Amino acid sequence: MRNADIERNTNETKIRLRLELDGEGRSTVDTGCGFLDHMMTLFSAHGGFDLELECRGDVNVDYHHTTEDIGIALGQAFSKALGDKRGITRYGFMILPMDETLVLSAVDISGRCYLGFNAVFPTEKIGDFDTELVKEFWYGFARAAAVTLHIKMFDGENSHHIAEAVFKSTARALKTAVSFDESLKGRVPSTKGTL
Repeated sequence: MRNADIERNTNETKIRLRLELDGEGRSTVDTGCGFLDHMMTLFSAHGGFDLELECRGDVNVDYHHTTEDIGIALGQAFSKALGDKRGITRYGFMILPMDETLVLSAVDISGRCYLGFNAVFPTEKIGDFDTELVKEFWYGFARAAAVTLHIKMFDGENSHHIAEAVFKSTARALKTAVSFDESLKGRVPSTKGTL
């Protein structure tokens, strides 16, 4: 079973996270932020990942630390669950429509962290959630998971739709990247022999 349990405790957040890569898209999520709960539930469902997540953060300040630290914890969980990455597809992408919005996510489970993020939100907030935190989440994830991740918005007018398309498309791209490629016969998908 490819799974991981992560506990991350700082002066700003306390996080318990369990990830099962080969799941059914089931989740129990309580981050203290309704919108982030919604995004994490979508991520789990569209990636087919089972996710248990609980966070107690300094939401009296804002949602920055909660959002960033959950991204980091989720990235750590992916890295741990993938182990030596033998036999995985490695690359994945998805171009996802969400009404008027169109977002591309492409990932390389490379062992090298990079985030290319090109999405513009027309509003500063979705409810009480700062839209700039979407990028912070994926930056924390890419860094902790040691993946190359590109997210590019082609069209979009509604901030909620844009954020939702980002999380759904990235989940779908990751679903492909972590899946097994039978033609590799258990080999690491790199001419270096390691990722």
